[in-house]
This record gives sequence, C-alpha cells and structure tokens, in this order.
Amino acid sequence: MTTNRTILEAIATKRCLTASYNGTAFLLAPHILYTRIDLVYLDAVPITKNGAPPREVKMATFKVDGMSDIALADDEFELSPLYEPWQEKYRDKTLFSVPE
Repeated sequence: MTTNRTILEAIATKRCLTASYNGTAFLLAPHILYTRIDLVYLDAVPITKNGAPPREVKMATFKVDGMSDIALADDEFELSPLYEPWQEKYRDKTLFSVPE
C-alpha cells in the first residue's frame, strides 16, 4: 500500500520518483497509472538511468509489481509533450494521471 501511495503522491504533485526496475536504478517523471489485463502499470519519462541521462527521451512503461525501492525524490517535473492521455491503452483503464 505504501508503494501505491508514493506513486500516487508523485503523480499528483508532479514530483519525481526513484525506483529500481530489472536491476536498473531510475529517476522517473511519473505521468499515469493504469491497468492492463488486471495488472498495474506506470508510464513515466526516465530522467536518469543508473545515474546518467537515457539515450533517448521517451515515455516508458513500467510494471508496478516489477518496481522496487520506490521513493519520492525532491525533483519536480513538467508535463511532458510525450504524454498522450487520449491513447487507446488508457481508455477506461486509467487509475490516476497528472493534473493538466
């Protein structure tokens, strides 16, 4: 429950998250939490990957069950132009998204 609360707070306040995913440390700008086949996913823009900027700026998908060490970071973020809340994959499946 604490993990979900942390993710929701980060989305609501537009604060970054730190997390590990598949053995990689990320600083993320979380934009939307949604379900797909009864699993919860987070779409976020990676700000850093193992402490360095990622090769490309993109909206990445993270399976929440696969994330660990999730914590709020001090960094704030702006709504990304890559965020497209009208996409079909979000329709009727959105749990929570950044305020626009």
